[in-house]
Amino acid sequence: MDNFVFRNPTEILFGKGSIAEIASRVPTSGPVLFVYGGGSIKRNGVYEQVRAALKAHKLIEFGGIEPNPAYETCLKAVDVAKKERVQFVLAVGGGSVLDASKFIATAALFTGADPWDILRTHGSNVTAALPIGTVLTLPATGSESNGFAVISRRTTSEKRAFASNHIFPIFSVLDPETTFSLPTKQVRNGIVDAFAHVMEQYMTYPAEAPLQDRLSESVLQTLIEVGPKTLSAPRDYQACASLMWSATLALNTFLGCGVPQDWTTHMIGHELTAFYGLDHAETLAIVLPGVWTHQLSRKREKLMQYGRRVLGVDTAETAIAKTEEFFHSLEMPTRFRDHGIAADEAAGKVRARFVERKTTTFGEHGDITPDAAAEILRLRA
Repeated sequence: MDNFVFRNPTEILFGKGSIAEIASRVPTSGPVLFVYGGGSIKRNGVYEQVRAALKAHKLIEFGGIEPNPAYETCLKAVDVAKKERVQFVLAVGGGSVLDASKFIATAALFTGADPWDILRTHGSNVTAALPIGTVLTLPATGSESNGFAVISRRTTSEKRAFASNHIFPIFSVLDPETTFSLPTKQVRNGIVDAFAHVMEQYMTYPAEAPLQDRLSESVLQTLIEVGPKTLSAPRDYQACASLMWSATLALNTFLGCGVPQDWTTHMIGHELTAFYGLDHAETLAIVLPGVWTHQLSRKREKLMQYGRRVLGVDTAETAIAKTEEFFHSLEMPTRFRDHGIAADEAAGKVRARFVERKTTTFGEHGDITPDAAAEILRLRA
């Protein structure tokens, strides 16, 4: 296990009725930008709860954040934040709203000539951001307790991520009851997204980190156990609570402390969303088994460990097959043909994009080249 520094300043407010607690945590010293998505929070009562909690605050609303939040929409919110001299950003929604708010909070204080440079440099040029709080309504991305965000630029078909310690939320509300009315597809996506987040930090090679392995395996086991329950009984509070907490732990940077990580699946998946508009989780379900198959010789030992401890199977090949079966049990497609996409075409587009960006290698061994990425995608026809 390698040396590491763990820093996570987010205060988690978990449980029923916890939205009311934001009143004492959002400053009244200046305007607050209240960011949300397509209006579901007005149908499920969350909007009213937030407004009631912040009745003493000056709220500037900005709705309409899309799934896979658009850079172009975010810039409109940045203009509002600057014009209104916003002092705090409150994100209410799922991962897309949270990611958009992180970018808005950063771009509002960015002094460079082009805000896209925040994404182009992956956040290395970020020196400040407005403080952010979140009210999570869709467990999936872990954005409520990390310093990562992903933004899509529609005009150029790009999807890019950035990271900064400045964009960790100050607080995040996790009330499982806010998830009761979610569409089945969104819940399914959230389960797969959280599952893949754990795997990107776990499915590499043995690194003498038994506790980190066990922590990751416990989250995986919980997702496998409670995920289907949240689909069949969407108002089961305990199942929804376990899913929500699992998704947060899956990417609050704790599981990855001191161990090698492999974000190949996400890097490839982002490009599939950019080119084809697939949901983020849909791309992960396609790509993840392909990465494991392509890297079987290098991941075999860890795949066998995962198979024994989590799935109760003996071989790496069976572990891959059982994982794909788990996705299918959630009614999640795992092949390009399920989406009417030609694997060869997708492979060519993704390879060309990585070459264009001079993304030469990635993966825990640094051996996934643009050609290898194309080979992985061709396996998923």
